[in-house]
Amino acid sequence: MKGEKPNYFDLVYQVVRLIPEGRVTSYGTIAHYLGLKSGARMVGYAMNAAHTMADVPAHRVVNRVGLLTGKNHFSSPTAMQELLEKEGVKIENDQILNFEKHFWNPEIELSI
Repeated sequence: MKGEKPNYFDLVYQVVRLIPEGRVTSYGTIAHYLGLKSGARMVGYAMNAAHTMADVPAHRVVNRVGLLTGKNHFSSPTAMQELLEKEGVKIENDQILNFEKHFWNPEIELSI
């Protein structure tokens, strides 16, 4: 409808659902892709609200350098790491190893 604002959380979840297994992206990358003026913070709020949504792989969203900054919003402090490791992502001290190899950029991956 004209004048109706989109639900930004839903837009974020649509992108997060597209992140392939074994890949990760950042809060800021999603915000940039969606053109969110409030940026990474809004994506972070969406991810904090998504941890009980089985169809949103929130564990695949990390900070811009590959740190598991959202880990405390999961059911346990190690759940995020465990989920990523099941997908083949190696992590040491909350840092994704070979971050560039696992990084998924929707602007590139979803381009036509």
